[in-house]
Amino acid sequence: MNTDELVSLLATGVEPVEPRARARAVLLVLLAGVAAAGALMTALLGIAPALLQEARLPQFWVRECFCAALAAIGLVCVRRLAHPGVRLGLAPAALAAPVVLMCLLAVVVLVDAGSGRRLALVLGQTASVCSVLIALVSAPVFAAVVWAMRRYAPTRLRLSGAAAGLASGGVGALVYTLHCPELAPPFLAVWYVLGMLIPAAAGALLGPRLLRW
Repeated sequence: MNTDELVSLLATGVEPVEPRARARAVLLVLLAGVAAAGALMTALLGIAPALLQEARLPQFWVRECFCAALAAIGLVCVRRLAHPGVRLGLAPAALAAPVVLMCLLAVVVLVDAGSGRRLALVLGQTASVCSVLIALVSAPVFAAVVWAMRRYAPTRLRLSGAAAGLASGGVGALVYTLHCPELAPPFLAVWYVLGMLIPAAAGALLGPRLLRW
């Protein structure tokens, strides 16, 4: 059998794959991951009783936009890293921007506060558990993002894993806000960012193993 015959044999019976079928499957899995994170958070922690009252405060929407921005930009990084040869471009700078802005806002709040209130603004009421809970809630999203990335062909596996963890942490933090009573920028700049960095570090560590293809 020559090469042309072998190629013809391998091509026999091959059916074209609908271009958007894989994208739809990935989207469904990601939505399932978010839903699972919401269910996990609700089962373990519950929705904050004062959520509707807090939603009337500007600080509430600052927190939501902060988490949503990091989640969205993280997912952009995931999408780019899932395809070989696609550069991140300005995505890392965009990812750093919300963190820098939140840190600046935290500094303004701390400078304006009295010296006796500064530590309380940083620690809030839940500093001992916040970061761990964000990482825990993000776990189903992380599993979904890793599954999605494996449908493509990531080559920078450690960086891809870190991006998957960071995006998952952003989504997990956004889901966690439905329970969390903390609104102070100094608290968010420390404990929320740490909560997102935990899955990012785990993703960097596990990426070469989980994303290998």
